[in-house]
Amino acid sequence: MAATKDELIKAVDLAIAGEWDAAHKAAQQLEGDATADWLHAVLHKIEGDHDNARYWYRRISHEYEEFGDPNAELGAIRASCAR
Repeated sequence: MAATKDELIKAVDLAIAGEWDAAHKAAQQLEGDATADWLHAVLHKIEGDHDNARYWYRRISHEYEEFGDPNAELGAIRASCAR
């Protein structure tokens, strides 16, 4: 499913605001979109569910270790939505 930029930005903004449950639901609804799947991976990393996070990273073109700070990674996701 190809998500719209507005949907992706809303989901990332929820994550940045610390609204983990709402951001997770949004990422799940947009599953299959590479950016949404990246967000899904980061959310599980933040949650501490590293095995699940690694599963989602295997589905996308980013690596688990690519970003040391989840907030910086959320910023990168948001920036990718603005392109």
